[in-house]
Amino acid sequence: MSAKLLNLEPGRRDAILNAALKEFILEGYDKASTNVIAKEAGISKALMFHYVSSKQELFFWVYDYFDDLMKREYFERMDYEDKDIFNRLRQSYTLQIGLLEKYPWITEFHKLSQITRSDEINKEISNRKQNPDCYSNLFEGIDTARFRDGLNIEVCKLFILWVNIGFTNQLLEEIRSSEADSVDSNDIHKKLDRYFNELRNVFYTTNDE
Repeated sequence: MSAKLLNLEPGRRDAILNAALKEFILEGYDKASTNVIAKEAGISKALMFHYVSSKQELFFWVYDYFDDLMKREYFERMDYEDKDIFNRLRQSYTLQIGLLEKYPWITEFHKLSQITRSDEINKEISNRKQNPDCYSNLFEGIDTARFRDGLNIEVCKLFILWVNIGFTNQLLEEIRSSEADSVDSNDIHKKLDRYFNELRNVFYTTNDE
């Protein structure tokens, strides 16, 4: 990882990180443009290549930085002792929102692992120990006793997963299309509460039943 980039003033470092992450996600490594990255980061291309020696070094700096960040600030902070699937999902959203406030494209970080035309880069990616998918542990060991009688739990898990992915995509679209300078986390958490209350009404039994 580039020491020059890590030692940058945080504002400039994050500008490069966000610009590069967005470009690599949207275009993939092969088509990603360092001209676009430098322009969006608000620096000259020459200055950017003062901090990194090549597009490949920039890619792996971004890859390693966000891989480590997701590990520390998301995967290691998730509490799976809570067996309520909707509590887990809300916790997952809360952690991701905290990251989105600073890095708007971080939830699509996994797309950096896509196959490229470079065997060298593909090998480097495969050699890195990758974090699990965000959803891989969410449904493990959940409390199924609260689900309505007669429901197929495995099918319910799929429905909840699909709805959650759709809701996530909707939130991301709203955040990225907003003209506001920052994420309104209070408004998002109100939406989350309404959303999970409705899901509980659909899938969970009530005390009156």
